[in-house]
Amino acid sequence: MTANPRAVPDIVESSSVVPLPTIRPQRARAANGRFVSASASAWGQSDDHAEEPLPADRFLDREVSWLQFNERVLQLAADPHVPLLERTRFLAIFASNLDEFFMVRVAGLKRRIATGIATRSASGLEPREVLEEISVGAHELMEQHARLYREIIGPALGGEGITLARWDELTEEEQSRLGDMFRSTVYPVLTPLAVDPAHPFPYISGLSLNLAVILNNPQTGREHFARVKVPPLLPRFIELPGVDDLYTTRYVLLEELIAAHLRFLFPGMEVHETYTFRVTRNEDLEVEEDDAENLLTALEKELTRRRFGPPVRLEVERDMDDHVLDLLTRELRVHHSEVYRLPTPLDLTALNTIADLDRTELSYPNFLPSTHPELAPVERSAPSDILRAMRAGDVLLHHPYDSFSTSVQAFIEQAAADPHVLAIKQTLYRTSGDSPIIDALIDAAAAGKQVLAVVEIKARFDEENNISWARKLEHAGVHVVYGMVGLKTHAKLCLVVRQEEGVLRRYCHVGTGNYNPKTARLYEDLGLLTCDDAIGEDLTRLFNQLSGMAPKSKFKRLLVAPRSVRSGLVERIDAEAARGKDGSVRIKVNSIVDEAVVDALYRASMAGARVDVWVRGICALRPGVPGLSETMRVRSVLGRFLEHSRVFAFGTGKTASVYIGSADMMHRNLDRRVEAMVPITDRDQVKHLLTIFDRVMTDEVASWHLGEDGQWHRHHLDADGIPLADIQFELIDSYSRRRRPGRRR
Repeated sequence: MTANPRAVPDIVESSSVVPLPTIRPQRARAANGRFVSASASAWGQSDDHAEEPLPADRFLDREVSWLQFNERVLQLAADPHVPLLERTRFLAIFASNLDEFFMVRVAGLKRRIATGIATRSASGLEPREVLEEISVGAHELMEQHARLYREIIGPALGGEGITLARWDELTEEEQSRLGDMFRSTVYPVLTPLAVDPAHPFPYISGLSLNLAVILNNPQTGREHFARVKVPPLLPRFIELPGVDDLYTTRYVLLEELIAAHLRFLFPGMEVHETYTFRVTRNEDLEVEEDDAENLLTALEKELTRRRFGPPVRLEVERDMDDHVLDLLTRELRVHHSEVYRLPTPLDLTALNTIADLDRTELSYPNFLPSTHPELAPVERSAPSDILRAMRAGDVLLHHPYDSFSTSVQAFIEQAAADPHVLAIKQTLYRTSGDSPIIDALIDAAAAGKQVLAVVEIKARFDEENNISWARKLEHAGVHVVYGMVGLKTHAKLCLVVRQEEGVLRRYCHVGTGNYNPKTARLYEDLGLLTCDDAIGEDLTRLFNQLSGMAPKSKFKRLLVAPRSVRSGLVERIDAEAARGKDGSVRIKVNSIVDEAVVDALYRASMAGARVDVWVRGICALRPGVPGLSETMRVRSVLGRFLEHSRVFAFGTGKTASVYIGSADMMHRNLDRRVEAMVPITDRDQVKHLLTIFDRVMTDEVASWHLGEDGQWHRHHLDADGIPLADIQFELIDSYSRRRRPGRRR
């Protein structure tokens, strides 16, 4: 199957329909029928709009909205026009997303309920009502996810020669060869754990795949329970040898191989029943920084405790006997509502193995990022001079269309090697395991430059990786700090200080995405390379605030959370509201739930201003509500690349102002993180960003539209049934046709 790169087509197979569920937001309820906006009390702003109270049900629930986002991922997996291996990958992404949702959001909600600190959500739902909504929606989605694989994707893969064979479908020769492999490679690492008076029920680690084994003792006739963990470090999909056809790939699951050889683990016992199961645990971290003498040490201890968090979900295969399930729920202390009976195989995150197969006819067309024209060398044989390009004018980068390695990475590497560079200061939130960025900072320190790395070791699920890099940087002589107490450093910043003709010049990068060369090929992000003096001064102050004691730093050009991002945005939104029908607000984010920002957008819409929101994930807004948000439109785009950039535009034409930055419109970003937003001042760059935004908001481009009822509707065919344009493939085409422009100055 090949893809039409401009199409984002229907979500169902023409020959086999799997109806996807619709996650419906419950109507909000507020105490005493009234909701008090957080915009006045929580953020210290004057409530100038108290005379015009907003409706209590104006906020959609954030957890239900997240489930709707993952439902959109599932719709891509169900789309027959998406290449087959990409559909397989979307199945894996859906499963991975849901794992993290349970580990963090559901676990956090359950913890707050248990400790009595949970409060009614902004949507008006009580905490237990939110849990109920999550349970209903998650059960529906997981059931459809499993059905989609078993009834459509799996058979379609089989039609392309990619099959997942059951043990009893293998030939005797194949079983014999796999048996040899089991004895030499798998058996030595297995640890069977029995349950009896001398052996308590074993600890089940989070996200591990396990076999529940029911054994009979032929001598006593007694029944016994044992657990065998499927080793996570061994390949889950075992490729069967002996296939000569390049277009045929056969696998058998590791758990099936183990189940077929349980007699080696329990000699003298009869294997009566075998079932797979999987537990999801609370894996969110809680570190009391104010009481921690050393944040690094405290976090390392907390990471050790993370694996013992309480269960929040139990996945079991559908055919599991009730008495086995009763044993698991009792020993794991799992409520029946947290049990998910599913057809095997469980844990479809492993489908990434199949999605990575080298079958170009079943994947998206090959894509190679290009060097930004303003950073391209004048002569092919000469290397790019990033710093000279920055002196010629601001460079706006758009990844992955603009190569990260020949722009941001090259900027840091050239700065590290430049003998005139005196200092490099860098924030690191998430980076790859073999990061050239880390290597460049180490090289710079070895060359005698002053190098500061602000490493955010509390970046969720990257804590261990970041601790490792922090120690490596420290040992290399880099000044490593961990940001500010009580705040995560989420801003994407790099500052280079260079000696030039007796004066110091500052070169800056401010971005929306992490300094990670691997994800930069998959995530859509923006970045600004600039020598602007005011921005350089702002970054100097911000880095001093992160590494030292400068709590009252003021910034000329940047908006910085937690101090000025929310207030700065609300001020600009209110200014557009004051312009009435001539006002315009355009926002692109991953998530938008902050009550103060949402209420400001409602006020702007009520005043007649045009309000357009482009959101990938969670959205608390209700667009199109008469008298509240009639001029508001909300769109979502999912596709080949993960839309990750944040853009904030105010006004139109030559007076429009645009900011890019690292902050989503969520409480954690605006109150508990250091975030930075930078203005784009080049008029051509402003026009370019607004053109992309306005293109997405048209009815000519495929997207999801949010209705006033809180439902997302896929808009991907025109009136004649012709697929609409895909914005990401349009950008691939347009960026690939660019030519090197003349220098602006």
